[in-house]
Amino acid sequence: MTDIDILLSEAERCLMCKKPNCKAGCPINTSIPDIIKLYKEDKIMEAGEILFKNNPLSVVCSLVCIHEDQCEGNCIRGIKGDPIRFHDIENEISTRYLEEATFKSVEKDKDRVAIIGGGPAGITIAFILSQRGYKVTIFDDNEKIGGVLRYGIPEYRLPKKILDKLEEKLIESGVYIRPNALIGPVLTIDRLLEDGYKAVFIGTGVWNPKTLDIKGETLGNVHFAIDYLKSPLSFRLGQKVAVIGGGNVAMDAARSAKRYGAKEVTIIYRKGFDEMPATKKEITEAREDGVIFELFKAPLEITEEGIKLAFTENITDSNGKIQTKIISGKEQFFECDSVIVAVSQTPRTNIVSNTDNLNANKWGLLITDEKGNTTKKGTFACGDVVTGAKTVVEAVAQAKIVAETIEKYCENA
Repeated sequence: MTDIDILLSEAERCLMCKKPNCKAGCPINTSIPDIIKLYKEDKIMEAGEILFKNNPLSVVCSLVCIHEDQCEGNCIRGIKGDPIRFHDIENEISTRYLEEATFKSVEKDKDRVAIIGGGPAGITIAFILSQRGYKVTIFDDNEKIGGVLRYGIPEYRLPKKILDKLEEKLIESGVYIRPNALIGPVLTIDRLLEDGYKAVFIGTGVWNPKTLDIKGETLGNVHFAIDYLKSPLSFRLGQKVAVIGGGNVAMDAARSAKRYGAKEVTIIYRKGFDEMPATKKEITEAREDGVIFELFKAPLEITEEGIKLAFTENITDSNGKIQTKIISGKEQFFECDSVIVAVSQTPRTNIVSNTDNLNANKWGLLITDEKGNTTKKGTFACGDVVTGAKTVVEAVAQAKIVAETIEKYCENA
């Protein structure tokens, strides 16, 4: 059977539920049965247009969403058997749509909008507003747009050619892109507003790594996962690598290290598998790649030779909550050539520190209301810079709301 035959066979298994749980389980409410119906009728471009209008990053989400918790995880077929693998069908449709559709640039007769950060939220808003006649410019401090999609997700999970295609379609739509353009110290938000941008959107993500606050983090054999994933070929990790953390970023860093030549990669985590924030799929695939797990261990100090670890355990407190505690007097030295720290990220401060009336909370995240209005008039935000690290589809869903907020502001201001 060809790949198309396999996907058609999968589509035929869909029960076409009148109240589809798969759609309800999708954070962006994708009309899954309708798409499958069109796919079976070979109406690929029609299905692709519906997917794109609902989710401009449909092709990306088909690869990186947590499908087992969303569409697949809510599929009726999955109760007694295998759920419908809708994301494979979605990927086929969305890929063909982006390759074959022509994105005409509509007349730009509305206001000028600046988008700071070409990540998931910024790309989404750029597509929406440019197709509604707004003059959109994306400012990105990297040489290519994509944000976390390009510089935080490994190639084996999300091929860069997909992001290049999305950039091509943005340009077709009439969007201007200014690469290597850092907003904050020189080009400020106030300068953008003075130059005639009616609204400014901030979607700069979270790129400052959190530290462990232990001795040894500045040593030459220690790296932060968010830096490593940005350009893994720039790093010389050696043969034995330790990754500290239990989230998806830790899994990506560990699996990438294996792919780029490390013989032994170990994830060190202070809790057990059940408490890991990484998805079950990511954990399973990391183990299949040969990544080793050292659980219930917490780092105390890093040296050039390895990591001093404490043993930990889970205990139940008086409120019935499980707490992880260090076991006093029980330690281990873990030898390794290099250490990758993967314990979350926070936003950079270059915009907030150079902008009046733009407020952030104690974690550095921008303060907004539910519609994306920041504390500075004419300035809007959503995505990781507001919520902390979340999924791509959550950023897209919120960006659609904020696009509406920006349009209403431009119409009424």
